[in-house]
Amino acid sequence: MAKRTKKVGPAGRYQARYGVRARTQIRNVEIHQRQKHICPSCGHKKVKRISTSIWECKKCNTKFAGGAYIPQTETGQNVKKILKGEIEIEKTSEKDEKKEKE
Repeated sequence: MAKRTKKVGPAGRYQARYGVRARTQIRNVEIHQRQKHICPSCGHKKVKRISTSIWECKKCNTKFAGGAYIPQTETGQNVKKILKGEIEIEKTSEKDEKKEKE
């Protein structure tokens, strides 16, 4: 491929089509998804995206599922915190039952 300018980056292939906003969003997503990420098992910065939501560490050959464009999503990180016990979930159904009894 031909070299593109620094400003448009990977979205340069769209030239003047689709509008500035759409091209900017695509550029930001593609730059982040093509970076090397930290492996959750070995800790090295060798994780690359194989396909949608499938990531592989080039050092330890660990394959895992993650987000479509980033290996760990915010929702996934919150779920891990909940499972570890760092965050407690307020159980609304129990609170409602207590209020009904009173």
